[in-house]
Amino acid sequence: MNIKLIAKNPTAYYNYNIEDKIETGIVLSGTEIKSIRLGKVNLKDSYSYIKNGELFISSMHISPYEHGNIFNKNPLRDRKLLLHKKEIYKLLGMTKQKGYSLIPISIYFKGSFVKVELGIGKGKKLYDKRQDLAKKDAEMKIRKATKELF
Repeated sequence: MNIKLIAKNPTAYYNYNIEDKIETGIVLSGTEIKSIRLGKVNLKDSYSYIKNGELFISSMHISPYEHGNIFNKNPLRDRKLLLHKKEIYKLLGMTKQKGYSLIPISIYFKGSFVKVELGIGKGKKLYDKRQDLAKKDAEMKIRKATKELF
């Protein structure tokens, strides 16, 4: 299938150790789809939660469609994510463990459908973030040094 990336969560891998990923559908209105097609979506501070056996995404900002007038919805409203009950209960069991969270990683088109990729991750401590930055810096220096040799 044809996959077109719309937006990524820039802080997902920085703040969390992602251990598992899952693809979900999302319930949207018509004007929200049109805004997403224009790329006007932001996942930066978004998160997912399970309430009454249903999965929701919160704080995902979809800008109002310019020509949507009365049909535009609240840009920060909670939106329902689509998964089978068995998968939701599996996620619920994993998030009940200490420190695990559901983090939206990316949003993309798969064919004509909008999909959200969720990551199940554990929050990083400050020293973990520093180690990751040091490792990334060292790799960049090595790449730069090998590029200069050739």
